[in-house]
Amino acid sequence: MKSIKLINMKIFILAGFILFSLASCNQQTPGEQETGSEESEASEGLTPVTLTDQQVNALSIKVDTLAKYVFKDMVVVNGYLNVPPQNKASVTAIIGANIASIEVFEGDKVKKGQTLAYLSHPNLLDVQTEYINAQSELVFMEQEYKRQKKLYKEQVTSGKVYQKTQADYFMLKGNVLNLEAKLNLLHLDPSKVSQGTIYEKVPVLSPINGYVAKVEIRTGQFVEPQKPMFEVVNNDRIHADLMVFEKDIYKVKTGQKVVFTVESLPGEPMTATIFAVGKAFEQNPKAVHVHANIDNKRGVLIPGMYITGRIATNNKLVNALPEEAVVNEGGKSYIFTSQKNDGGWLFIPLEVISGLNEDGWIEIRLLAPVKAGTKFAWNGAYYLLSEMKKNETGDDD
Repeated sequence: MKSIKLINMKIFILAGFILFSLASCNQQTPGEQETGSEESEASEGLTPVTLTDQQVNALSIKVDTLAKYVFKDMVVVNGYLNVPPQNKASVTAIIGANIASIEVFEGDKVKKGQTLAYLSHPNLLDVQTEYINAQSELVFMEQEYKRQKKLYKEQVTSGKVYQKTQADYFMLKGNVLNLEAKLNLLHLDPSKVSQGTIYEKVPVLSPINGYVAKVEIRTGQFVEPQKPMFEVVNNDRIHADLMVFEKDIYKVKTGQKVVFTVESLPGEPMTATIFAVGKAFEQNPKAVHVHANIDNKRGVLIPGMYITGRIATNNKLVNALPEEAVVNEGGKSYIFTSQKNDGGWLFIPLEVISGLNEDGWIEIRLLAPVKAGTKFAWNGAYYLLSEMKKNETGDDD
């Protein structure tokens, strides 16, 4: 009986030993399990690298989860500074005449109504003399018209004589008004001319406040009525006139902000706010004019200055990392997941798609989801890549 119990006990012990051995064969060590996981997570063609705590501290590598960053979708534009049409004037002569004198230089600030030049010519004297004669004739004709009208009512004169006198009177009156309008256009006072004042020179006046942009005449020159003599520009409403290409025009609307620079102030960006978007395409290149008021004018801004800028269209909250966290290799972009090991850190390359880039941050588009709380290296990507290449070539330096 005792022998049977002893045999059963031996069989039980032997069975337990076999089961323990089988379990031991199937179980991996913790190091083997992590290695297998790391190899599955590492991007194809690149292998993980381990750095000691001392190396990580010396390189000031920051480890944290993916950040969230608000990117502004930007439309790149260029164009010129410009002013509205009503702030730009081309000054011409009303009548053909000679330049008697020029009173301003290019760049001079002028006020509306200020004299830019004086004209002289016999034609100008003739207009004044003709006006004086017409005025005198009109006084006589008005009296004759009133006399004939009275006689016609009293049936002393015929209707034909009265109608002829009436027609002559209104014709002469129209001629006087026409000459008076010419004198006004020449900036001469008709009331003084009618009293016998004859002006030998007539002024050319600025139609707006602004600066003299061009002087296109010289003293003694004869100018035709259509000949431009001066260009006056008012820079108070100088603005950014931008060209937006067809592919981007749907993104642009009034109220959006523009950041731009001018060539004369390359390191001093200015901002502007879009107030008008054109409704017709320029054909070469195919683009639309977009106008923006400048918010913070600085320096000397002159119409025609070339500008480059960016229009902020939409805000976009996305995953992002600093530029130092992303490295390009073989035409692909990589970042590095980070895991703490005994006495160091394990960095595993992960292929991603890099998107928007703004102010030192890059949008990170993951090709596959990662576990919540996964940490990444925020910098040192190029150093980690070089260490991986050393491991692949067997270089221990």
